[in-house]
Amino acid sequence: MNDPLVARMREFGTTIFAEMSALALRTGSINLGQGFPDTDGPAAMLERAASAIRDGFNQYPPGPGVPELRQAVSGHRKARYGLDYDPDGEVLVTVGATEAIAATILALCEPGDEVIAFEPYYDSYAASIALAGAVLRPVTLRPAGGRFAFDPAELRAAVGPRTRAILVNSPHNPTGTVFTRTELEEIALLCQERDLIAITDEVYEHLTFDGVEHIPLATLPGMRDRTVMISSAGKTFSVTGWKTGWVCAPSRLIRAVQTVKQFLTFTAAAPWQLAVAYGLSHELDWVARLQADLQAKRDRLTAGLAAAGFDVYRPAGTYFVQTDIRPLGFADGLAFSRELPSLAGVVAIPTQVFYAHPERGSHFVRFAFCKKDEVIDEAVSRLIRLGEATGTPA
Repeated sequence: MNDPLVARMREFGTTIFAEMSALALRTGSINLGQGFPDTDGPAAMLERAASAIRDGFNQYPPGPGVPELRQAVSGHRKARYGLDYDPDGEVLVTVGATEAIAATILALCEPGDEVIAFEPYYDSYAASIALAGAVLRPVTLRPAGGRFAFDPAELRAAVGPRTRAILVNSPHNPTGTVFTRTELEEIALLCQERDLIAITDEVYEHLTFDGVEHIPLATLPGMRDRTVMISSAGKTFSVTGWKTGWVCAPSRLIRAVQTVKQFLTFTAAAPWQLAVAYGLSHELDWVARLQADLQAKRDRLTAGLAAAGFDVYRPAGTYFVQTDIRPLGFADGLAFSRELPSLAGVVAIPTQVFYAHPERGSHFVRFAFCKKDEVIDEAVSRLIRLGEATGTPA
């Protein structure tokens, strides 16, 4: 029988996260692959979700999201970034940022339209673009000065007559780069010159390190009215399983996204929405402590990976650290990641799967540091033994 899957989705198959997490379970390895924390979010926020269930908030909430969360998101944007969004028309609650991105691309892109994204990119980007019948135009982030950055000339060259949008992820998964104001100004200028929509994935907005500032693209002159600003609660409050996200944008763009979103999931779970509204209003001190804790975990893991012989790129944000495996004598990150559980009892993610041009990232592997210190320490000790076995000096 022929493959029943539509042709435009056949290249995607099982996600690398599902494959590597299953490998971790099957081998009993430490999972530093998939980016989920192994500790819970703020207790009072968790209790708000439980009390919402007990209090009967178990039926369909309003399609755009419960008023409490839309107001909290609006208030957070105003207080943190000086951005005014009307909670009754410019804020839409979604089932996580992944749905928000998919609904936005499906709503705004016709078949044949082009969407620019910076590679390596989160894997749902390419899938969402394919679902819309649109075309992905990648611009590669390359190592430069200890971080990953894009070439402005290459970005400009990627824009053509069918370009509809630029998808900007900062803080960036999987490289850990936080785009600078200069880089964002380059993107903003291009969007205005070529009348492009910016779709910004800002789920790690609170998780930057060393005093690095996250600057929303929508705050730059001329960009609020052409930006679809996306974030979520999962990373901010360590509740990745709640899948509660939101879109902030001008009303004309929100109407377009909601038109699609209502036929995907219609609405998001009411108890989580009420709890996240509480979190945005009352738990940002907890988030600041999480940020400091994650910075310490980043330092713990990066030092260990360097001791094991990897070349390490110190991230300015997110949950992840990018490494080059060539000093260990390996060149293929996918093969290395599949062998790593048997070699060292650790699971990582091969970065090459996040490229339209896999050869550009074949020697990079991503590790997650959003884990308990004892888990990081045990993983590091195993990786150091691997480095010693391959003859890499510690």
